[in-house]
Amino acid sequence: MFFKDVVKMIEKANKISFQGELGAYSHQACAAVFPNAEAVACKTFESAIATVKRGGADLAMLPVENSTYGRVADIHYLLPESGLHIIGEHFERVHINLMGVQGASIEDITSAKSHTVLLGQCRKFLNEYNMLPVTGVDTAGSAKEVAAAGDESQGALAGDLAAEIYGLTVLARHIEDNKNNTTRFLVMSPEPTFEPQSKEELITTFVFRVRNIPAALYKAMGGFATNGVNMVKLESYMIGGSFTATQFYADIVGHPNDEPVQRALEELGYFTTHLEVLGVYKADQSRG
Repeated sequence: MFFKDVVKMIEKANKISFQGELGAYSHQACAAVFPNAEAVACKTFESAIATVKRGGADLAMLPVENSTYGRVADIHYLLPESGLHIIGEHFERVHINLMGVQGASIEDITSAKSHTVLLGQCRKFLNEYNMLPVTGVDTAGSAKEVAAAGDESQGALAGDLAAEIYGLTVLARHIEDNKNNTTRFLVMSPEPTFEPQSKEELITTFVFRVRNIPAALYKAMGGFATNGVNMVKLESYMIGGSFTATQFYADIVGHPNDEPVQRALEELGYFTTHLEVLGVYKADQSRG
């Protein structure tokens, strides 16, 4: 999944910060990539980043997008300003389970609590069983609250790890409407580890702002097309509270030292006022 230098960094990593309660899907992603490291739960993305910067964790695991829901709110604003660097990516399959307290059956459950995004991803199941959706702060936090309440009529929607941690019984597995539901995570490091050129597929992630001239974005993108560089992601978001100030977040296949990528980035530079590479890392095999 990662290059040798990054593998060494991962092997040395003792603590990985993430946003959410213990048992969250971000926690599951940490356990999948760093099975021997301690996962450090943080209330916000900002605190997960700050924990790494102050030395409370070696790396951070941050979600950026979900195949059903789209991009994770605010994360694209935070990444360029975080002071951290992308060293890898991980795709975590999001299996959603209905769980309840010990002794409860699926017939006992009248309400299901979870993050609003997960509730929306299980509409068919909730309608079929006539369960009232209850919005919680997050997935694992909802499981924690249901466990503490001890009410057999209350259910939670979360992952296997949450059920294990909070002692809940899984009453129905994989109830998500979209069976390909997957979240992409980025592994963030306080030190850049831009990997050397390789036969392996690499992803280069960068942000840029175009100059205020007609057709600037169209012209900026031209270099990638003419040089045969595959851009697999391009998103825009406003910055500075202005409708005219826009920053773009992009993923391309290739290394900055590859000649086609060099030429494309050089041409991009003519039409931008800001260009920053956030990471160069191996593409996860789950990209297919």
